[in-house]
Amino acid sequence: MVKPRDNEAEQALEAEDIALEAFIHALKLRHGYDFSEYSRASLKRRAQELARKLGVERVGDLIPSTLYEPALVREIVSHLSVPVSSLFRDPEVFQAMRSEVLPMLASWPRINIWLAGCAYGEEVYSLAIMLAEAGLTQRSQIYATDFNDYALERAAEGIFNRHNLGEYRSNYLASGGTARLSDYYHARYNLIRMRRELLEKVVFAHHNLVTDGVFAEAQLIMCRNVLIYFTQPLKDRVLTLFADSLVRGGFLVLGNKEALSPSSPAAERFELVSANERIYRLKRDWA
Repeated sequence: MVKPRDNEAEQALEAEDIALEAFIHALKLRHGYDFSEYSRASLKRRAQELARKLGVERVGDLIPSTLYEPALVREIVSHLSVPVSSLFRDPEVFQAMRSEVLPMLASWPRINIWLAGCAYGEEVYSLAIMLAEAGLTQRSQIYATDFNDYALERAAEGIFNRHNLGEYRSNYLASGGTARLSDYYHARYNLIRMRRELLEKVVFAHHNLVTDGVFAEAQLIMCRNVLIYFTQPLKDRVLTLFADSLVRGGFLVLGNKEALSPSSPAAERFELVSANERIYRLKRDWA
């Protein structure tokens, strides 16, 4: 026989799960942001953190704000979308790109790069620096997209905390940087601002991987540490979207906790370039 206290705890957990589904549904219907295929465990944790941040007790208490307080939607979406990164994050990935990907990109007269899920822009500036050092800037166009408009605004500003400079410098050197990182930013007070010329070939744009289609025909797509928040069916759909967006022989770079599952419908269209760094290439002979 189940103890009443245990039964009450189970009912509370069930109610919180129902509230989460109602919150997701309200956000989609009212504002068009669809989190319905995000991993429930991480989404529930972030929704609970958001509830505490906004001073309410339960996830269900977020629903009235979602429906009737449009000014809060930006904060809600920003919190749920987890825009966390660093300049040259996982430097071994950028090192592998310098040696394995950039020489091949250089064979194209024009290079389109789609950086999907650009968050606050650390990866945008890392990629721009790497292209500059390879002499590929003028032939390249970076399309940096995110569904979080606040993150896009932050990315375009290119302002980061000076407190992280030690990590940034270390990452840059480990990635194979050929200059000084300080050549690419201005420092003032507790902030650094990336040099504006790094954005010469960058376009920031709103794009939702959950609901939107092909954004651009690209030679390289980077989407790192985004798919880990998706359910498997959504991962498969997004990977197919990436395959449809790449030219033959184009490259796909995923996060270090992500991989192209053999069971994915898009898997047979790619060949592995670097297993540890999660770099793939669309097969040239794909029919």
